[in-house]
Amino acid sequence: MLLDTASLYYRAYFGVPDSVRAPDGTPVNAVRGLLDFIARLVQDHRPDDLVACWDNDWRPQWRVDLIPSYKAHRVAEEIEGAPDAEETPDTLSPQVPVIVEVLAALGIARVGADGYEADDVIGTLTHLAKGPVDVVTGDRDLFQLVDDARERRILYPIKGVGTLQLTDEAWLRERYGVDGPGYVDLALLRGDPSDGLPGVPGIGEKTAAKLLDAYGDLAGIMAAVDDPAAKLTPSQRKRLDEARPYIAVAPKVVRVADDVPLPPFNPALPSAPHDPAALDALAERWGLGGSLQRLLSVLQK
Repeated sequence: MLLDTASLYYRAYFGVPDSVRAPDGTPVNAVRGLLDFIARLVQDHRPDDLVACWDNDWRPQWRVDLIPSYKAHRVAEEIEGAPDAEETPDTLSPQVPVIVEVLAALGIARVGADGYEADDVIGTLTHLAKGPVDVVTGDRDLFQLVDDARERRILYPIKGVGTLQLTDEAWLRERYGVDGPGYVDLALLRGDPSDGLPGVPGIGEKTAAKLLDAYGDLAGIMAAVDDPAAKLTPSQRKRLDEARPYIAVAPKVVRVADDVPLPPFNPALPSAPHDPAALDALAERWGLGGSLQRLLSVLQK
């Protein structure tokens, strides 16, 4: 099981009241919410391995070089020689280092790679895995990893993590008319304002799905643009033709990497804390209470 960690702690932050606080009054709603999420996921799915995948760089420069608008609206501060600072709620930022410490004390693997997003770590681990993989994320971009033959599916939270949309090829085809790899083409044609991806003007999700159904993939669609006999509308042909510079680079930006160099780590789900003394100190300092106890109880089963 691979966790898109930031996606989950953001959901925890907005889903758990900020009245959930440490003894000194510091909000710990994201920390406790994430621990509750992990406890529920382990209880319901009993994975052999669990990896908290991490954004070492939420906006990699190599993606920005290809599409400068990529996540540009989320930049809070540009930092020379380091990843830009992302706009984050004031009471969430201080909780992220606590999450790092708690995961380490628990012995839950946290894996990131410099110059890459958590999506790329997830893509690489999914590519390397020998057995079934469940990816837990609220990010639709990762639908591209769905592959029934290799038992790759996305668990997409609808309400907390107790109600998950099990995203497999049948669901993707019913909802979007594409399979996992086809989702990349759909996403780049449609665009995604939340990621600063412009898409092709005038080509929304439904039109993109129809074009992919008619011509197979992005290459097939662009071949149709060059074929006067192809049954594209004049406006579709014009818009796709004008979007060639974007279409040439967008696949590399939208597609998650599957060859990221990763540090050594132990993915095995721990049955006991890696550092009990550190965990006790963190539990007392941050008032982790029932959330931590529930997770420890589930891990020991």
